[in-house]
Amino acid sequence: MGGGGSALRVCADHRGGINWLSLSPDGQRLLTGSEDGTARLWSTADGQCCALFQGHESYVTFCQLEREAAFTCSADHTIRKWDVLTGQCLAIYRGHTSIVNRILVADNHLFSGSYDRTARCWSVDKGQMLQEFRGHHNCVLTLAYCAPGDLHGGPSQQDKGVARGLLVTGSTDGTAKVWQVASGCCHQTLRGHTGAVLCLALDAHCHMAFTGSTDATVRAWDILTGGQLRVFREHQGSVICLELVNRHVYSGSADRTVKCWLADTGECVHVFKAHRHSVSALKYHAGTLFTGSGDARARAFNAQSGALQRVFRGHGFIINCIQVHEQVLYTASHDGSLRLWDVRGLPKTGCSRRFHNRVGCAEEVPRPVLP
Repeated sequence: MGGGGSALRVCADHRGGINWLSLSPDGQRLLTGSEDGTARLWSTADGQCCALFQGHESYVTFCQLEREAAFTCSADHTIRKWDVLTGQCLAIYRGHTSIVNRILVADNHLFSGSYDRTARCWSVDKGQMLQEFRGHHNCVLTLAYCAPGDLHGGPSQQDKGVARGLLVTGSTDGTAKVWQVASGCCHQTLRGHTGAVLCLALDAHCHMAFTGSTDATVRAWDILTGGQLRVFREHQGSVICLELVNRHVYSGSADRTVKCWLADTGECVHVFKAHRHSVSALKYHAGTLFTGSGDARARAFNAQSGALQRVFRGHGFIINCIQVHEQVLYTASHDGSLRLWDVRGLPKTGCSRRFHNRVGCAEEVPRPVLP
């Protein structure tokens, strides 16, 4: 096990904690959203700040970076679209009546989830609200979208209700819901959790959803029928984040572990230990599982054996989000800094093909206080 050494670069321009980190589709830029109410665009080539997006009246909860535009949502109840070249605000999406917690851009639609108990669908170009999804009894924390073309087989292909795809939402009311984007109608309600649904991911064909909850379980669902397929029960604390790769489910928990499960059977095949606090973020890359934790450290594990390979020390508080591009690990923390780490030398094993999940969030959990 090698030490993490010093970060390649520390970017400390934000004046508040960084809540989310988004990598552009081409891997050339990073977007950070912060408690200071701003978002910043960074070059992955040299770690320099390329643009500052200012305008939100409260903290930025989440962000997503596309090829030509950046999207941010905020506790000020709005979503904003930004020009990545000029930093100009191109559109403001208004309508939510409470904190906008998550956003997801797909198929020229913008989806959002809010503490106002609704999810919404917007036209990316026109900024108009196209649909409201109302039915949850508490905050909407997590979003996933399934495009029509991803719905292979099954009766749904004959259903005009899914002609514009399906939206899956998870809530603190303990349920996940599957919505018809075209009509706004609830297609299925996924019931079984006894706590808030904190994280969500879809499989490649959008037939299965995996949800993690404060009830310490991961559950697998058939989103077309609403049936619960299996329950993963071995965690001892809230399941905060999920990653799906190669028919394996990785779940990070407040019990300080990550568990690897066989998606098709629910069998736990590996337990990743060494964290000193909750596991707050996960990212699989080229046979390595990277984790971020409330103990302010990131770690690299061999995904096949579960062995700890490297520890990255330097942050002063919980790591909220991680990304990996080529040979660099990016970690964003509530200490306000973005750190870049050299991950060369880690063995590359296995196939890095991930499930095709258009997921707008991976975790939502109160920020733990470090011991």
